[in-house]
Amino acid sequence: MNEQEIQKRRTFAIISHPDAGKTTLTEKLLLFGGQIQVAGAVKSNKIKKTATSDWMDIEKQRGISVSTSVMEFDYKNYKVNILDTPGHQDFCEDTFRTLTAVDCAIIVIDGAKGVEAQTRKLMTVCRMRKTPVIVFINKMDREGRDPFDLLDEVESELQIKVRPLSWPINQGQQFKGVYNIYEQNLNLFVPNKQVVTEKVEVDINSEELDQHVGSKDAEKLREDLDLIEGVYPEFDVNTYLSGEVAPVFFGSALNNFGVQELLDCFVEIAPSPRPTQAEERLVEPTEPKFTGFIFKITANIDPNHRSCTAFCKVCSGKFVRNAPYQHIRQGKTVRFSSPTQFMAQKKSTIEEAYPGDIVGLPDNGIFKIGDTLTEGEQLHFKWLPSFSPEMFKYIENADPMKTKQLAKGIDQLMDEGVAQMFINQFNGRKLIGTVGQLQFEVIQYRLENEYNAQCRWEPVSLYKACWIESDDDAELEAFKKRKYQYMAKDRDGRDVFLADSNYVLQMAQQDFKHIKFHFTSEF
Repeated sequence: MNEQEIQKRRTFAIISHPDAGKTTLTEKLLLFGGQIQVAGAVKSNKIKKTATSDWMDIEKQRGISVSTSVMEFDYKNYKVNILDTPGHQDFCEDTFRTLTAVDCAIIVIDGAKGVEAQTRKLMTVCRMRKTPVIVFINKMDREGRDPFDLLDEVESELQIKVRPLSWPINQGQQFKGVYNIYEQNLNLFVPNKQVVTEKVEVDINSEELDQHVGSKDAEKLREDLDLIEGVYPEFDVNTYLSGEVAPVFFGSALNNFGVQELLDCFVEIAPSPRPTQAEERLVEPTEPKFTGFIFKITANIDPNHRSCTAFCKVCSGKFVRNAPYQHIRQGKTVRFSSPTQFMAQKKSTIEEAYPGDIVGLPDNGIFKIGDTLTEGEQLHFKWLPSFSPEMFKYIENADPMKTKQLAKGIDQLMDEGVAQMFINQFNGRKLIGTVGQLQFEVIQYRLENEYNAQCRWEPVSLYKACWIESDDDAELEAFKKRKYQYMAKDRDGRDVFLADSNYVLQMAQQDFKHIKFHFTSEF
């Protein structure tokens, strides 16, 4: 039974640069999955419905996704789990972590802008993990670049071979549709955000094609297809699964075009859940005993209840409601009476879940990102570290009556991994470190709206925070004495050195030969 369930699962993340149309694509996939009836045009002011996957207030106001949403739907005989990730670079840590919980990824690229910086960074993580990717080139209904140029750019910028499985017929105002190379049929474009376009079975060399798209475009399509067959090798599923070749689809997510072709091909070729590497051994999805890890914690999914939800990726066995599981880091047994699965913020209690599924577990502060749950075996899943932050501000309480709320809010938001907190040993003040400016705004906004607490930021000029350790205790003490104004502790009580310039850091590394300076939290 387990085997069949595992084969049906497809768990993937959608990644891209901001504004390439990622959230819109997520919406349209949910539309095909029958999870939503009408897609809310995200940015249009005429329709006041916002995107299903953006549910924090700040996301609705700014039209960007700032935390990964998890959604599941059934399509044909498959059970699909989508993780929509924030494209905004200030939140790349959240996205890196999400990539540890998926088996494959879809990369969305804007047809007019091509590959952008953020996409390159995320592709590096996919390459590191050998995650198979499919590329969706979006916004073909706008004037963009030549499709062949785009393919060349994807190859060189993302360092992966490509193979088009669909091909656009013209673009912009003249966009007529897409020829589906994978299924060998023609999809004609009707610009409409609410309905699905018609498919036509047509022989590529027949007169019929000319009637549908006009003889000039028909001729161009025949030439392009010949060229594709000449330049790119036949599509082979195994090269996709091993992460060597990325299949490419063209379309317009906003107009619901080319999305179904992507989905149909995706559920067929994408991998079912794969083995997960733990420090002790490789865990196969087909093993009978349950294992899973927490890759994300979100505070206040339901604004009426001040609770956190920890997202657990099921790696093997079967997760069962109310069954006793071992919380490895704390060494205690835990049971979950109301595990949930999400359709954006609508959640429903589930009885069981299989490898590849993402389960929401109610968390009253017992979880940290990276925690492992098992049926008793001592396992630790390999984790992606936190990176050394690049921007720092002291956080101060702006309302003395709300000290408790502020402390609780900061604690929960730090558990989510939104940012990192250090306590300066010299003056006892709390220092928040982030990867980008936008995170400070999000923290302030959420403290106010979710915890009813006010904070003030005080800028501090620091170059980097680095974790330090040494086998030579005397030297470590000497270092801490000399740098006592710049010493802090992280939330796990580890020593952190706050270097205020690159020069100071280099001098410290020269003067103290036996101290190791680490720029990620895992060492």
